[in-house]
Amino acid sequence: MVMDMLPAIRVEGDEAVRITDHVISEERYLIYLNNHLITEQIASPDQLEELGAGFVICEGLTGHVDAVSVTGSEIWVEAETSGGIELEYRSCGGCGIRGVPKPVHSSLSISPEKVRGITREIESETWKKTGGVHCSVLFSTTGLVTKSCDIGRHNTVDKVVGFAELQGIDRAKCFIGCTGRQPAGMVAKCANAGIPIIVSRAASTDHGILTAEQTGITLICFSRQNRFTIYTNPQRIEGVVHAVGGD
Repeated sequence: MVMDMLPAIRVEGDEAVRITDHVISEERYLIYLNNHLITEQIASPDQLEELGAGFVICEGLTGHVDAVSVTGSEIWVEAETSGGIELEYRSCGGCGIRGVPKPVHSSLSISPEKVRGITREIESETWKKTGGVHCSVLFSTTGLVTKSCDIGRHNTVDKVVGFAELQGIDRAKCFIGCTGRQPAGMVAKCANAGIPIIVSRAASTDHGILTAEQTGITLICFSRQNRFTIYTNPQRIEGVVHAVGGD
């Protein structure tokens, strides 16, 4: 993760002192798909191949990436696609691809203790130093797969999904933990990637919950310390439905 050391003045009570502070870096990147510019993204300047691969998958443009390369501020992705591309603005203020998110098919289930373990791993040293990034973690049934920090919560999802794609990891057997809110656009990214379980430390929105319900995702929010809230498809969390008297 790229950080700058910049001068500042810290005021505490009646005292003011000059300091040098850790500040997260941000850059603009152009993402090309099959030699056509599809979007410009503001992101932290690392894991750029993963960002490009994950973006086209999470936006539903393709299921698999053939190749990805980075030249300066340009990310070049090659993949088989079908249909046109129409941009839309998201709740984060950035652009995504308009479309209907894909249904998720997975028999994966995890325990409540695993949910709490995911939540503990979302913490990052970069956040502790800067306070300026979101974080996503990707787990498989065997443990932590990868972690990403970025100024944009949507970028962190793209990057961990891109890592899984480039490493040939079955995303239907993975689950994701995020620091950021889960509106419809964020949930749709995981649906298009085929990830069946989302664990977030933050809230969702009504459309985020509706998108999770419609695509078959288990959406968990407010996961903090020993508690969490399941909004959709609770059958994937072992023992919960039985405990509350469900079928």
